[in-house]
Amino acid sequence: MKALPGVVPIRVLVVDDHPLVREGLRAVLATHADIEVVGVASTAEMAVELASLHTPDVVLMDFRLAGRTGAEAAAEIRLAQPSTSIVFLSADDSDTTLSAAVQAGAAGYLDKSASMEEVVSAIRRAAAGEMLIPARVLVALLATERSRLSGVAADTSYGSSLTARERQVLQLTAEGVDSIGIAEQLFIELTTVRWHVRHILEKLQVHSKLAAVALAAEHGLVQRPALPTPHT
Repeated sequence: MKALPGVVPIRVLVVDDHPLVREGLRAVLATHADIEVVGVASTAEMAVELASLHTPDVVLMDFRLAGRTGAEAAAEIRLAQPSTSIVFLSADDSDTTLSAAVQAGAAGYLDKSASMEEVVSAIRRAAAGEMLIPARVLVALLATERSRLSGVAADTSYGSSLTARERQVLQLTAEGVDSIGIAEQLFIELTTVRWHVRHILEKLQVHSKLAAVALAAEHGLVQRPALPTPHT
């Protein structure tokens, strides 16, 4: 589908080693006027090469690839192109895999059972700089980090350069609140939220909000979000 007049499409690189999945994603994404698939890759090496060639806004990548992992490719892509967002698709949502994705600078992580509507939404949000990670996975990651640090004093001095407002933004981010929600809760402009996020990433020396949350959890800078109350 052609882009609408005045709409700059989101440039997406699709990476998956299964031909049917790869071509299926390309075909479905091509039906959206605000998305342009600039390339498809089947290996980590090809993903790095095409990302360098096409400078996509978002790389939609399978975590498990033949040879090198998606995390290794993502880290290399992010190092060369910090503005490119990485969204992983994987059937493995273990803490180990998620942590590897976070350390690689991924913006989000979706289970392969996600619907195409969820995938398209994730691409749009990643392109807008949002952190995309299911609340249950985020809670699990934070719980694991805090459990690992059980009995060890939190190194709150690590984030001593963060302002009170930046800590508020970081805490809400850890709770899964997006930038629009943070702006509403703190009664500030959306552009101000993005300004705070940029400074948080610079001060913590990370490349994504997801990495900032994981690092903040490790050093005790944020409280673990409460688990949702089960419906009866």
